[in-house]
Amino acid sequence: MEKKIGKNVSSGAEKVETLEKETAKKSATGGQKTKKSAAAKSAAPKKDRVAEQMERARAEENAAAEARFEAAKARAAKKEAARMQRANKKQAQMQAKLKAKEKRMEKLAEERSERAARHARKAARREMIAAESAAEKKQRLAREKRERTARKKQQEAERAAAIQAREEERRAAQEKRAAAREKKKTARAEKRSGKKRAPGIGGWIAAVVSLGAACLALATVVTAGSIRMNQMAALSENAYRATLFELVSVSEEMDDNLAKLRVSAGAGEQRMLLTEILVDSELMESALEKIPVDSATSTDISSFVNRTNAFARRMLAKLSRGEQLTQEERSAAARLYEVNAALVRELNDLAVNTPAGELRAFFEGKTEMRSRFAEWGKEANKKPQEITDAPFAGEGNVGENGVDKENEVSVAGAEERVRAFFEGYHVADVKLTGETAARDMQCYNFTVTDENGLEIFAQVTKKGGDVAFFNSYEACTVKNFDLAGCDAIAREFLAARGYEDLTATWFSDTGMVACITYVSETDGVRCYPDMVQVRVCEEKGRVVGMDARGYLLNHENGGRVFEAPLSEGAARGKLAEGLEVTASHLAIVPVGRRETLCYEFSCKYGEEEYIIYLDARTGEEVRIFRVHESARGNYLS
Repeated sequence: MEKKIGKNVSSGAEKVETLEKETAKKSATGGQKTKKSAAAKSAAPKKDRVAEQMERARAEENAAAEARFEAAKARAAKKEAARMQRANKKQAQMQAKLKAKEKRMEKLAEERSERAARHARKAARREMIAAESAAEKKQRLAREKRERTARKKQQEAERAAAIQAREEERRAAQEKRAAAREKKKTARAEKRSGKKRAPGIGGWIAAVVSLGAACLALATVVTAGSIRMNQMAALSENAYRATLFELVSVSEEMDDNLAKLRVSAGAGEQRMLLTEILVDSELMESALEKIPVDSATSTDISSFVNRTNAFARRMLAKLSRGEQLTQEERSAAARLYEVNAALVRELNDLAVNTPAGELRAFFEGKTEMRSRFAEWGKEANKKPQEITDAPFAGEGNVGENGVDKENEVSVAGAEERVRAFFEGYHVADVKLTGETAARDMQCYNFTVTDENGLEIFAQVTKKGGDVAFFNSYEACTVKNFDLAGCDAIAREFLAARGYEDLTATWFSDTGMVACITYVSETDGVRCYPDMVQVRVCEEKGRVVGMDARGYLLNHENGGRVFEAPLSEGAARGKLAEGLEVTASHLAIVPVGRRETLCYEFSCKYGEEEYIIYLDARTGEEVRIFRVHESARGNYLS
């Protein structure tokens, strides 16, 4: 007997086919077994029922398949949403970690910067203390004591004000709570009585008594408050004056140190003074933060303090390399001294002559006295009105000292040289006023007086007897000669005194005096160490000043190289992009205590002008000057 095994079908179509086969088989079998029954029934109804069953099965199976498909699609969408959610969460975590890391790095950088600043201040202070004398130490200790006293007074005033503020807040809170309790008590009493009754004579008496007690309490509170406010005002005023006296003390210290630096010639003394100035500028910056001025004025004053700080740092670095301060740097120190002196005058006037009430109003920002600080701030932040020296002016000797090769002349011989030099100036008297021992030369100092009583100060080298410097103090008020005419006058004056083969490299017009800088030129190469600066009065058309110290020291230097290993085109290619070259020359310039052959490029960058020097051997930048314009001429920085 054949064993029947059921079949597992996976699709509706297969099920329908199976059902059809089974139905057909049953129909055939049934026809054989029950021929009587098949004959009784018709074939048409049987076919309809089979078709109906097949259609119903097909519809059910299609619906089930569609449901399975939708369920699978929903599961896939849910899975994708969960995956995206995990990815977004992970990205958010990574961004949070990155931000946290950036904050940590910024904090570490700030801490390192603060540590570096503290170390620099400590190093400067140690250097200052190591170099100071007994008198300077005593002065420093006294200043530090004043500063500590001022800070202590200010801290005490701030603590007292904070305590008073807390006490006032506590008392106000107590009064507020008492008023609330009284209001609640009255409300409960009215609620119990059921209605508000009109007060009788007893109520009137109670009201009068209550009013009197309230007035007495108010008078007590006002009196106590007035006393406390007076105390607070006194403490605040003391704090204001402590701040002001602190600033006065620091500015006076800086004034003293800048004044000494102007006349100091020794590297050790200069180093000590610059260290003091560096410390003073730090203290002044801290003290200025407590002065209530507008942001523009604060920026102007802080700019001056920062310039002074930067100048002290640069000069200390230069002295540490064994170099010496140039005449230009001494002039910069003199300008800083003049600006600081104006601040000292303003602060002393404010501290001594200002009434207490007006001073308090100034510190509270309620007075126009701040305009004085604003004007001073503008003056402090102005560009120097005097023309800065030409490129590489005041560098001194950078090779063999040409003056030391000469023979020494006597005072009489030097006087004779002076009279010959000023021939045509109608000299009436020549008087020796002393000697000057500069870094690279020793000079006799003479005062030359003409027939009109006009004095000229002149310096003559002890070796060689050459006039190295002179200056006349006559006034020039009318412009009768232009720069070209003054150039011709200066060239004629120099040629008559043996200065030849000179090229004018820098012109400026300070008032009614033309300042012209000349350097020697050999084979088209400008030699900046061989410098002569001439001042010509534009009213009278004569030379009123000359500085030939650089020329006398360096003109005889041997071994100079005038051929450049690097071509001009190659050097020009080393310049930064965006620079427009307007002129170029080969030039020998002083770098430290030696001479370097360079390409000199006059350039424009937009509206600004620069003078750039590149090493003619390597193409590296040696020096960059920026040209500034002012009402009284151009100057360099």
